[in-house]
Amino acid sequence: MGNKVIITSDISADLNRELEQRYGVDMMPLHIVIGGKSYEDWVNITPEELYQIFYKTKELPHTTAGSVGEYTDFFKKYVDDGCDVVHLSLGSKLSVTHQSSVLAAEEFPGRVYSVDTQNLSTGCGLLVIKACELRDQGYSAKEIYEAVNEMVPKAHASFVLDRLDFLHAGGRCSAVAMLGANLLSLKPSIEVHNDDGGSMSVGKKYRGKYDKVLLQYMEDTINKYDNIDTDRVFVTHAGANPEYVDAIYQAVKAKNIFKEILITRASCTISSHCGPNTLGVLFMTK
Repeated sequence: MGNKVIITSDISADLNRELEQRYGVDMMPLHIVIGGKSYEDWVNITPEELYQIFYKTKELPHTTAGSVGEYTDFFKKYVDDGCDVVHLSLGSKLSVTHQSSVLAAEEFPGRVYSVDTQNLSTGCGLLVIKACELRDQGYSAKEIYEAVNEMVPKAHASFVLDRLDFLHAGGRCSAVAMLGANLLSLKPSIEVHNDDGGSMSVGKKYRGKYDKVLLQYMEDTINKYDNIDTDRVFVTHAGANPEYVDAIYQAVKAKNIFKEILITRASCTISSHCGPNTLGVLFMTK
């Protein structure tokens, strides 16, 4: 009988506490730096506190990955207990977390494996749950690592932005682009490319009231694929109006495609780059 397998991920996978406990996942906190002070995402700072600081100071918090040493310590406690670890990291084009986790894994050859999800938020979370299901079926750490790597292109993440000030503050959007989008009431969708380390690009640009935009985005996103994995879908938001979230939940439910619809709140790491009211519908294909 092989070693017990532990599934871990970065906190930016955006699984809520209930899901973390249900699937037995341990999360690696990432750092939020504000005013020279470092916080741990969801440990001693929340997304709402992050927003409050931004609107008060106009200073966007910086996100930093865990160091190689932190990942080494994170994995070591499990290896010392006789366990093997499969870690699913934030996409390599989005953060150095994957590189840090890979270097740390090299300290435990054959015992720790790090998957580049090439994704973010619950695009990564979908793969985390798949890894947990394989673990529960008795797969070894190496087998889970290999199987999940093959699933990476099948996890689809996108979201719609209500406003561009957070992107602008973070240097990802020019003032001219932000002003133009505001004047034209444009709500851009952002698509994550899981064949390029998780790089992102602007997809369809919607126009109009945000509640209507979200419904059209949901329809477009789901209708884009004809081979959907019906196990689950995430509706993940960065502090969206509860009425918007419920409307999307009900609209997805009415389509009667998915066995489970999961609503989660984005971490500080994700929220700091997109801002409030951002919402995404994320799922896998077969």
